[in-house]
Amino acid sequence: MTGGRQNNAVLADEVAPNTALVDRFEAVFMANYGRPPIPLVRGAGCTVWDADGAAYLDLLAGIAVCSLGHAHPALVEAVTRQVGLLAHTSNLFANKPAIELAERLVSLLGGPRARVFLSNDGATANEAAIKVVLRARAPLRHFVAAERSFHGRTLGALALTGKPSIREPFGPSALEVTFVPYGDADALEAAVTTRTAGVFLEPILGESGVVAPPAGYLRQARQVCDRAGALLVLDEVQGGIGRTGRWFAYQHEDVVPDVVTLAKGLGGGLPVGACLAIGAAGQALRPGDHGSTFGGNPVCCAAALAVLDTIERDGLLAAATAVGRRLTEGLRDGRGPADGPHRLVTAVDGRGLWLGVGLSRPVAAAVVDVARRRGFLLNAPVPDRVRLAPPLILGVEDADRFLSAWPAILAEAEQARGAGR
Repeated sequence: MTGGRQNNAVLADEVAPNTALVDRFEAVFMANYGRPPIPLVRGAGCTVWDADGAAYLDLLAGIAVCSLGHAHPALVEAVTRQVGLLAHTSNLFANKPAIELAERLVSLLGGPRARVFLSNDGATANEAAIKVVLRARAPLRHFVAAERSFHGRTLGALALTGKPSIREPFGPSALEVTFVPYGDADALEAAVTTRTAGVFLEPILGESGVVAPPAGYLRQARQVCDRAGALLVLDEVQGGIGRTGRWFAYQHEDVVPDVVTLAKGLGGGLPVGACLAIGAAGQALRPGDHGSTFGGNPVCCAAALAVLDTIERDGLLAAATAVGRRLTEGLRDGRGPADGPHRLVTAVDGRGLWLGVGLSRPVAAAVVDVARRRGFLLNAPVPDRVRLAPPLILGVEDADRFLSAWPAILAEAEQARGAGR
């Protein structure tokens, strides 16, 4: 053992800090994530730094998580204050930040009265939603979900995830699920019957590269559910809490779901999720039906309250709309208005600061790699789409800096792909 540690120390001295840390990661972590390209060690605002000291404009925000960017004073102060008072209570006792967060989330929904379950992340929020539906619609167990959707990696949430490559190795599921093409209201109506317990949908597909449905799709889904008596569950894990310029992405349409799930941007970097059940659905769970040791943790709830306060105080909903519109126009142009769109860019989809760039060729990984080497962090959730989900505090100057580099990023990625790199 001692010799191994000495060898690791020698290796760390001989290679760059980035490489040394990634090597250490690969030596101890399971292989499910693969080898990360770089380690990140520090952040401030919309900028992060790696172990070699290189700076990057963060246009991904930990996959739509770091709503306020990095080391935001409001978040730091709230977490520091709360951890000095009370770090954990379990669900055997109540704590004030959790109560305040639940009250705040209910108020943001508006409309009918809602009840809240606080969880650790999006998957566990969706697990709670599944149980709400099963209790409310017992004994029915049939669900309808969308192809290409993503609802989490836990077995219940995975059963509703419309990606066979990640779902089927862990099946079969105890749930009966029918998958329909996303955005196809006729297919949804055909699949939902009086024996359907619930319909699970994302207002915009996140892990398929930020793909928006046709206008009116959610309203049609609401009507379909009402006719069949099924509950409509909207997964706002990635798109909620201001990312699209509204508190919830579904608020861009005149629709009221039965259940809403949240996570990611809610905690601004700390792990917290929520399942909000509206009206009668809020009364479905009984004592002992569900629980979470860390759900409602006072430190995480204090962080979430700071996020909500800051978004409201600093006008970040309007900012997400304005800066998102600027990014959308620039990404579409590709080479600037005079030259027209770059031939690689087929579409720019999404809302606010949640955007997906469609590409004419499967070069998304090359685009992300070139962008990183030029100091910008993006993501390629699928081979022909690039995702942007920057902090809600992203300013016009930083957005323009990226857009100025965007044509060269596309050109280099296309060239690299053509050269087989």
